Amino acid sequence: MNFLDLARAIFGLAFTLGLIGLAAWAARRYAPQLMAKLNAERGERRLKVVETLVLDPARRLVLVQIDDEERLILLGEGRELIEPRGPVQ
Repeated sequence: MNFLDLARAIFGLAFTLGLIGLAAWAARRYAPQLMAKLNAERGERRLKVVETLVLDPARRLVLVQIDDEERLILLGEGRELIEPRGPVQ
């Protein structure tokens, strides 16, 4: 590998990192307006994650609110267990 190949590789890396940086800057600069526009078209959401609790690396509890009802979901080990909790007060 001679000096010209090394310089070409470094220039290519710098150019690629520059493009990624430019895309990140443009997303930060212009994405808030686009995201606000997309959220306005979607309307109010019916599903909300209230709280999560990690039990161990394989399992977690998730408290989900759907309209006026809460459900407790145990996720992990390839299966889900759902327990209804009733209306939210």
